[in-house]
Amino acid sequence: MLESVGALTSSPWIYAVVTLSVLLDVFLPVLPSGVLVITAATTAAGSATAVGAEAAAGTGHADLLALAACAAGASVLGDLVAYRLALRGGARLERAIARSRRLTRAQERLGMALSRGGGSLVVIARFAPAGRSVVSLGAGAAHRKVREFLPWSALAGVAWATYSVGLGYFGGQWLGATWLGTGVSLLALFAAGGLAAYVVKRPGPTTAPAA
Repeated sequence: MLESVGALTSSPWIYAVVTLSVLLDVFLPVLPSGVLVITAATTAAGSATAVGAEAAAGTGHADLLALAACAAGASVLGDLVAYRLALRGGARLERAIARSRRLTRAQERLGMALSRGGGSLVVIARFAPAGRSVVSLGAGAAHRKVREFLPWSALAGVAWATYSVGLGYFGGQWLGATWLGTGVSLLALFAAGGLAAYVVKRPGPTTAPAA
């Protein structure tokens, strides 16, 4: 796989593949978009280290800033599409959410967070497995205003893309374009995902009844 991605990073197609993968994983969370971004970044950084900066400039390996921009932009666009679909989903989607305690709890917590002027939950959920899907669909189903949701979605996309590409970069710089470099970076990504999942699932503070 690493060799295949290494060949792909030498082609402009890497940007299209990353964009499509990140865009679609809001609907198909099983897509390994984070794995793809980190592997591409690790391969590009590791190859640049191995051959030297001047030689790497001519190899055509993926530009890390462009890779991060594609991942962040696709993340925000996918969130917005899911939000719009949920916003127009009507009673059928509302019934589906009502049958899922996870979606119902996320929708309630997101609504409280956005109404208080803070959407840190949107950013944290971006790192959790399927958290992006739950939050984007929950925001649309709850009919939150796009100006409340979209800025936090943009911040989440930039934070996730920067973190993922950064992990790949440092893994490639320190350990080279190897399975070890990629594996260490992926472990750091999964650790952040586990922590984010814990925070998202943790019950929110209860509101004291009015006197």
